Amino acid sequence: MRIAVLSDIHGNRRAFEAVLADLRQVAPDLVVHGGDLAAGGAHPAEIIDQVRSLGWPGVCGNTDEMLWAPERLTEFSDANPKIANILAMVQETIAPTVASMGKERLRWLQSLPPLYSHEGFALVHASPGDLWRAPMPNASDDELRNTYKSLNAPLAVYGHIHCPFVRRLPGMTIVNTGSVSQSYDGDTRASYLVIDGEELNIRRVEYDVRDEVEDLLRSGLPHAGWMARILLAGKYCAPE
Repeated sequence: MRIAVLSDIHGNRRAFEAVLADLRQVAPDLVVHGGDLAAGGAHPAEIIDQVRSLGWPGVCGNTDEMLWAPERLTEFSDANPKIANILAMVQETIAPTVASMGKERLRWLQSLPPLYSHEGFALVHASPGDLWRAPMPNASDDELRNTYKSLNAPLAVYGHIHCPFVRRLPGMTIVNTGSVSQSYDGDTRASYLVIDGEELNIRRVEYDVRDEVEDLLRSGLPHAGWMARILLAGKYCAPE
């Protein structure tokens, strides 16, 4: 069975459409999403509508949760004072994003579960029981194993950190899908995972980043220029 797992679309229509075109070539039997569908881009409502119409199962992400529970972002900020100024900027994007989505789409996001399990693998957005924290690609084997062993799955899949990798450990494999939008690994292309039996492939898909940036800059979203620089660089950029 061939399964595609994609995460962190962040309201990016062109990246999502490019991945959809690539999926038609890959022809998976199942597509699953890893959350963070709407916030952080110019097309939050459109992405939600498309994912819903496709009927893909999936999980809730932290930027999905913050849209109906902004206090969770506040709690995370209080626990991480070094990045409080950045999180305050993210906070300012919540109200306009929710306004553009409407209450019904917000309720649908709220209905997403924290965990998706399938024969042979388990998917969470970040880590079990925590939508906001996850190991980085340079995490030790022990950190990865201790974080995901409670899933009791031979393959643990997550998103959140926007940096794809595959780590094979004794008795289990940990995979990060990367992100459809806002890559942090220096590659501007969209990223997603294909599981084909024992074979695990991270696919990278080109899209028109500059056109998407133009949409973002016209969107009126607070701090759109900062998010645009991240898209163009393919890596995290500190606010100016």
